[in-house]
Amino acid sequence: MGRIADLSIPDQTGKLAVVTGASDGIGAVIATRLARSGAEVVMPVRSAAKGERVAESIRSAVPGAKVTTRLLDLSSLNSVAALVNDFVSDGRAIDVLVNNAGVMQPPERQVTQDNFELQFGTNHLGHFALTLGLLPLLRAGSARVTHQTSIAARSGAINWDDLNWERSYAVMKAYGQSKLAVALFARELDARSRAGGWGITSNIAHPGISPTNLLAAQPGLGRPKDSAGRRLIGLLARVGIAGTVDSAAEPGVIAAVGNASRGDQFIGPSRLIGGPPAQVELWKPLRSTDAARRMWEASEELTGVRLSS
Repeated sequence: MGRIADLSIPDQTGKLAVVTGASDGIGAVIATRLARSGAEVVMPVRSAAKGERVAESIRSAVPGAKVTTRLLDLSSLNSVAALVNDFVSDGRAIDVLVNNAGVMQPPERQVTQDNFELQFGTNHLGHFALTLGLLPLLRAGSARVTHQTSIAARSGAINWDDLNWERSYAVMKAYGQSKLAVALFARELDARSRAGGWGITSNIAHPGISPTNLLAAQPGLGRPKDSAGRRLIGLLARVGIAGTVDSAAEPGVIAAVGNASRGDQFIGPSRLIGGPPAQVELWKPLRSTDAARRMWEASEELTGVRLSS
């Protein structure tokens, strides 16, 4: 068990927070918590209607909350670039970025609009391009960046010879790679910030296991009904073994704005799949700084998105 995290959240009034994947589940809870702490929250979402429903629910729950949505499809680098351009045109510093959105277990191998394996392209490469594109605004805000990984990364491995799983596709191995890549990127971002004096802190969070909609019916993903895993997780949550959606959001909130949060930290539930948020030991696949550097370089090559000199 890790050391239980300080659950206090300082006032975020006047700060700008950007939360991806906030139109549902854990992301919606994180956005609500940030709004309740006083932050102005921007929710980049794929579905404008779905995002606006959640934004309106936050405004109802938090009188006076400033919550807006913008369009973002992380499976399209063009969409990522368009959102980046919008923020850059606004010119406002970003104080908090939570890279939370993700997809999980399409029944068959699918690809993004840029021909990346869907899970790797959406969960990691889309967020990589978004974060690097926003870097000047993140530096201006001395931002806290939080990257949402998964228990799947604990036993994950990077398929360096075939990052897009064009040969011998295995859905769970591809998902594990995508969430391990997220965590490796988080570590390299913090290391580069420290070395370059960027003023950005980058942390990793993982939610444990909870009955979110990642494994629910998603016809657009080729899954017409809830997966068996989704039904099992719902049962575990009801008997108190797995977390709830609310409790699963806590590590991400603490990593993003908690009083004790520092760079290159890993925040998760105090038990592997549930419990109060705690600072936990890095899982073995997350420890290699060489792998983190290599993933950054591979991501630059794949996306064509690089730091401006």
